[in-house]
Amino acid sequence: MAEERQDMEKMYEETFGNVKPGAIVKGKVIQVDEGHALIDIGYKSEGAVRLSEFSQPIAVGDEVSVALVYLENEDGTVVLSKERADELEHWANLLVKYNKGEIIEGRVVKRIKGGYIADIGVDAFLPASQVSFSGQNVSGQVLPLKIIKMTEAKKNIVVSHRAAIDVERGKGRTELISELEKGQTRKGKVKNITDFGAFIDLGGIDGLLHITDISWGRISHPSEVLAVGDEVEVVILNFDAERGRISLGLKQKTASPWLQASEKYPIGSKHTGRVVNITEYGAFVELEKGIEGLVHISEMSWTKRLSHPSEIVAIGDMVEVVILTIDPEKEKTALGMKQVEPSPWTVVKEKYPVDSRVNGKIRNITEYGAFLELEKGIDGLIHISDMSWSSVKHPSEVLKKGDRVEAIVLEIDPDNKRISLGLKQLKEDPWKEIAEKYHAGDAVRGKVTKIVSFGAFVELEEGIEGLLHTSRMEKGKTPISEGDVLDVQIVNVDHEQRKIGLDMSSGSRSGLAEEAEPDNEIPDN
Repeated sequence: MAEERQDMEKMYEETFGNVKPGAIVKGKVIQVDEGHALIDIGYKSEGAVRLSEFSQPIAVGDEVSVALVYLENEDGTVVLSKERADELEHWANLLVKYNKGEIIEGRVVKRIKGGYIADIGVDAFLPASQVSFSGQNVSGQVLPLKIIKMTEAKKNIVVSHRAAIDVERGKGRTELISELEKGQTRKGKVKNITDFGAFIDLGGIDGLLHITDISWGRISHPSEVLAVGDEVEVVILNFDAERGRISLGLKQKTASPWLQASEKYPIGSKHTGRVVNITEYGAFVELEKGIEGLVHISEMSWTKRLSHPSEIVAIGDMVEVVILTIDPEKEKTALGMKQVEPSPWTVVKEKYPVDSRVNGKIRNITEYGAFLELEKGIDGLIHISDMSWSSVKHPSEVLKKGDRVEAIVLEIDPDNKRISLGLKQLKEDPWKEIAEKYHAGDAVRGKVTKIVSFGAFVELEEGIEGLLHTSRMEKGKTPISEGDVLDVQIVNVDHEQRKIGLDMSSGSRSGLAEEAEPDNEIPDN
């Protein structure tokens, strides 16, 4: 008997010679009590396994896989583990999926420093950088994952949600792109929102919905219309299959309001709109969603002189406008605010007829004249040549800003919004009496009012000047200056040209009236 027992033990040892602790073996349940199951694995002794290690109830006769922990413990009993067997089998399965790059599912258990713990049958580390939902806490969610690192010795597993998403998208990307056509309508989900638009997940590939293609109306930011997670239906505007870029449109699902703009907004018609933007050169007014027009600063008021549109309108104001021009193809329309009321220039001729006298305040002075304000927004120009019958160097010699003066209406041009006024016309033209008052050969006295390259102008009386040509001046005398009072002789008088020639040279004065030398002709002043 002893020999038979030794032979039996030798046979068992040979049978299990290649089986090492940690190996998975098959066994049969031969007994089940309250806390354990006795498993026969074909060794010289059975092994006991806690019932709590089994995920499902077992019965005598069931065949189970268990892990061999020890062939014999201190008591000579085989030590088995069902949990260990399940863990080893699951690890083996994960290793196969890791090598094949397959996608698995895992539940995010909790958040830890740098990421999360995910349950994939065993605990795995999910780095925060590998979560596709940037900035969101994904604890408790079941996510598709891909094993990106697996160290069996340390039982260390690192998984990635981002990599899994890329794999899933990669599978459908080629198929999806092959189905795309311009003008096609597709459903998608808002994945991300930026200042310039929104990225829409079409189911494996993202498309860009630019802010200008979200609404026919003006919006400041995509978030005014969309939110992350929104389900939207979009139109394929364009796509590049090689680069995987897709341009999407939301507003294109409805017809452009500009298609009927010419009929709806004929030139000259009045409408009410909302001011949506203000620039230095004007204000943009929204007539309806998608149709805006520019009111140029020059079209805002007949009478107010504006430095900036904000002096008269603010964003959000409701204003009445008139359609000046409209171009549906270029999606542009020019609007006017002042045209809502009649132009005051339409009645200027009736209010200020030619030759009538007007009163006003000098609003501005320039080198060529002065502007007299007749009423708010209506100015008349007093040209420097119409300020005095005498020569005037600069308007400031006669007028100052703020002066209240009376003037004569000389000419009106309503089309060009111009009124010409005169000051000197308030007095009689002194030249009407010149023929009787001044004659060639007369000795006269006058004051030098202007020095020019060819001579000097001498005022004989208010409104009457004569030219003292350089050739008619006394030789070798002190140079003449403005303000000097001179005794001169009249050489000639030209009533048509309104010119008087003077002489103060030494020598005989006789016969001056008959002289007509070319170099003594009176030039235009």
